[in-house]
Amino acid sequence: MSTTGLKAEEQKAGTDASACRVPYRVFTDPRYYQAEQEKIFKGECWSFVGLDAEIPEPGDFKSTFVGETPVIVMRDTDGSVNVVVNRCAHRGALVCREARGNRANLECVYHQWAYDLKGNLIGVPFRRGLKGQGGMPGDFDMSQHGLQKLKAESVSGLIFATFSSTVESCRDFLGPIVVEHIERIMCKPIKILGDQRQVIHGNWKLYAENTRDPYHASLLHLFHNTFGLYRSTQTGKSVMDEKKRHSLLYSIAASNDDAADKEAYGDSRTFDTGFSLQDMSLLKGRQEFDDGITLVILAVFPNLVLQQIQNTLAVRQSVTYGPDEFELVWTHFGYEDDDEEMQAIRLKQANLIGPSGLISMEDGEAVEIVQNAVVGENEDASYIAMGGGEAKDTDHLVTEGTIIGFWDNYREMVGYDLESQ
Repeated sequence: MSTTGLKAEEQKAGTDASACRVPYRVFTDPRYYQAEQEKIFKGECWSFVGLDAEIPEPGDFKSTFVGETPVIVMRDTDGSVNVVVNRCAHRGALVCREARGNRANLECVYHQWAYDLKGNLIGVPFRRGLKGQGGMPGDFDMSQHGLQKLKAESVSGLIFATFSSTVESCRDFLGPIVVEHIERIMCKPIKILGDQRQVIHGNWKLYAENTRDPYHASLLHLFHNTFGLYRSTQTGKSVMDEKKRHSLLYSIAASNDDAADKEAYGDSRTFDTGFSLQDMSLLKGRQEFDDGITLVILAVFPNLVLQQIQNTLAVRQSVTYGPDEFELVWTHFGYEDDDEEMQAIRLKQANLIGPSGLISMEDGEAVEIVQNAVVGENEDASYIAMGGGEAKDTDHLVTEGTIIGFWDNYREMVGYDLESQ
């Protein structure tokens, strides 16, 4: 159906045509990708860059990205966190090439320019020349040549950074609902269990849609539905912050009713209770939270997912490499007071998620089959209307409203028509 025809159909149904339609060019056109780097990742946003538990000691650091910009996240001697661009002020080389480690200061391998843990320039070899020759100009001011600094804030152990000097505080950016559910999971000191990385050949926004989409979860993922970890029939909610840029999806597995669920799903390929596991202990865990919630997907604009699936806890960070490629970095964690049995449960259930996870392995492929299908399409658009075609909270999970909330914010920040800007 043409865009004009769909618009007429949407108006007849009472939906907002602009909210329901996302032009495919935003996933493929390099101009949108470049605009996103400036207006989102370097704009009025806070991006997730790591966990406090990843850099617990003074001098600890990790290398990561904000959008496509390489940054270093460091623990200073006073316990504060500093985030700087990983680019030497001299000739632009990467200052830090390791993924993580501990150092008293940073030194660029190219010409050995050195920086302290705040990113201040503290050393320039041959600054005054040799034998009265060479050296930097007499007015060279080291204080003006440090690493570019980002503002950093930690919220219950999650570290966020921003290039903006005018953006609201991180807690205000997240909003009360998001902060509440961050605090629910990050309720006590955590212990890092490990990382997984997955390069996906698709646009990062397709994954942002995916993590705001409860509609797909029991239709794409056979494991979710068959073994009752998540079904759209479960008791759950889909809610957003006030500005509708972040979303919270949660459900309660104890609300399953196999007979009623079978009737709801009919002969769906992803509902087959005849499947079984050779080792059913994978599905045996502990009830950790008093609210009974067993699945949480908290998607924080623009690049973070905080998740609880059964007893597996993790953050997922999206790193953009281009309009058709991004990397998903999964960091698994437990709590410092976990006993041996609980840690074993978390490690076993880690097989549910990640690049080859029994649940999440289909998500990367879903992103790629959309990307492959929309290449070169500049006029057509997707149609997002499940749940009524508007960004609103629901007491059910058959909705795409939180996806519309994401795109409402994207339109405000970047727009759909760069030709007219």
